[in-house]
Amino acid sequence: MEPVIQEGYKFRQDVCIPCYQTNCNAVLRPAAFMDLAQEIAYWAAQALGFGYENLHVHHTAWVLTRMHVRFEEMLRWHQTASLYTWHKGANGLFYLRDFDLKGPDGTTAVRATSSWVVIDERTRHFVRPDELPPSLVLDYPVDHAIEQEAPKVLFPKGVTETEVGEHTVAYSDIDIIGHTNNVRYVVWAMDCLPQEVALQPMKDLYINFNRETTAGETVRLFRLQDGDAWYVEGRVDGKSCFVVKMEF
Repeated sequence: MEPVIQEGYKFRQDVCIPCYQTNCNAVLRPAAFMDLAQEIAYWAAQALGFGYENLHVHHTAWVLTRMHVRFEEMLRWHQTASLYTWHKGANGLFYLRDFDLKGPDGTTAVRATSSWVVIDERTRHFVRPDELPPSLVLDYPVDHAIEQEAPKVLFPKGVTETEVGEHTVAYSDIDIIGHTNNVRYVVWAMDCLPQEVALQPMKDLYINFNRETTAGETVRLFRLQDGDAWYVEGRVDGKSCFVVKMEF
C-alpha cells in the first residue's frame, strides 16, 4: 500500500488490486474493499489527530457499527485504483466517514458510508461525546459518497430462515482491540451464500455490528433470501452479533 496523501479534507491511497483480494473470477471481493477501507480510515484518522494511537492513550478505541457499500463497477486483479476517504463529523454517538474508490479511468467503482462509535477498551461501553478528547470535535465540509447514513438492518419478517452452520471465533478473526475484526463478518456472510450467488456482481452491501465476539465464542449463522436480497445473521446465545444484507 502507498502512504496516504492528503488532498484538502480528503485522504487518498493508491492501490493495485492484488490476486489475494480477488475471487476465482479475478474480481475484487466485497470483503477486500472492507479491508482497504479499514486501513485508509486508520491513516486518515491518525493524520487528523484522532487515530488508534491517539485514542489508545485514553483507553478508548474506534468501533465500526454500520456500513453501506455500493458497487458501481467490479475492479479486477492488476487494475490500479485510488481510494479516498473523509470524516463527515458526528451525529449523536455516531461518527461518520465516507469512502470513494475510483478505478483506473477515474470513475467511481465503489462508494461507501460508515458509522463509528468510540468504546472504553476496559469496560467495552460506549464513550459519550463530552468524554472524548477535544480533537474529535471538528467541523468538516459536508460531502457525501452516499448521502443517507448506513441504515439499521433487520431480518425480514414472514420469510423462512435457514441455519447454515456455525463459526468458532479463532486466531485469524481477532484484531488489535481483541475482538472479531469487522471484515471477518463479511467473509463469514459471503461463505454462507450459494457459490453461484456469491459470484454474481454485488450491487449493495449493508452490515450492522450489534455485539462484539471474542476468541472461543461459537457464532451460529442463519440465512434467508428475500427477492434479490440475501441476509445473513450471526447469533451467540440467541442474541444477534451482526446482520448483513447483500443485494445482487
